[in-house]
Amino acid sequence: MFKLITMSVIGWALLSGVISRAQATNATAPAIDVYDGFEAAGLSKVWDTSRFVPGAVQMQTNIFHTGRGAAKITILPRDTYEAGINGSRDSERDELMEAKKLTSKENAAYEYSFSMFIPTNFPIVPTRLVIAQWKQNCPAGGNCSDDSPVLVIRYVSGELKITHQIGPHQTTLYETKEELRNQWLDFKFQIRFSTNENGRIKAWLGSKQVVDYLGVNAYPENPTTGYTHPSRFYFKMGLYRDLMPEPMTIYIDEYRKKELPGNAL
Repeated sequence: MFKLITMSVIGWALLSGVISRAQATNATAPAIDVYDGFEAAGLSKVWDTSRFVPGAVQMQTNIFHTGRGAAKITILPRDTYEAGINGSRDSERDELMEAKKLTSKENAAYEYSFSMFIPTNFPIVPTRLVIAQWKQNCPAGGNCSDDSPVLVIRYVSGELKITHQIGPHQTTLYETKEELRNQWLDFKFQIRFSTNENGRIKAWLGSKQVVDYLGVNAYPENPTTGYTHPSRFYFKMGLYRDLMPEPMTIYIDEYRKKELPGNAL
């Protein structure tokens, strides 16, 4: 199931003379409210398909959180291979990336929720692995293309971490070494990306709030960094890792993203 709420009703009313332009400007309906329960036979239009190879993402009905199906993502060696630049390591990935029209705006508040299932036989290895990430968009030709994501969920050596980075050093906002395989992990994030102190990151794992961060959470925007103002931020989830010979599989269900009122955070 896929739902997208837009301003089309307001646009029709404006053109029909039902409401004034001022009333349309003051409308408070959220610009983004999308949901994907991964119930259909194919992938919904919520997702861009450029970050995974054909066959890596499958809709299946054996393991699911709610409803009757979930997405299964399996990464094999050299899937969507990217050579490292500026000394970074080579990588491979199979990820769902949100469609371009759904990217987040700087200084706007959003809530993301999604569920992930890590199978019992999932390899516990020290290889760098990212299962969800938010990246600041780097314009074509910018010198920021290899910058780390601003917000990441990592699963390495059996340890889950939520990390934040807007410079050379990474900050851990939450970590746990609890056994997380063979269970559904319900994540919720409330985020406002900003280059000043009103940036916000709040996160929950299940019913427990695990992150409450207030402060700068975006890379500076200037010719030196390569980012333009205002920035856009896009979300990806799945499997992104350093090269390794073993396959990995993860399941994803119950994704939702909605824009929050401006003062929500």
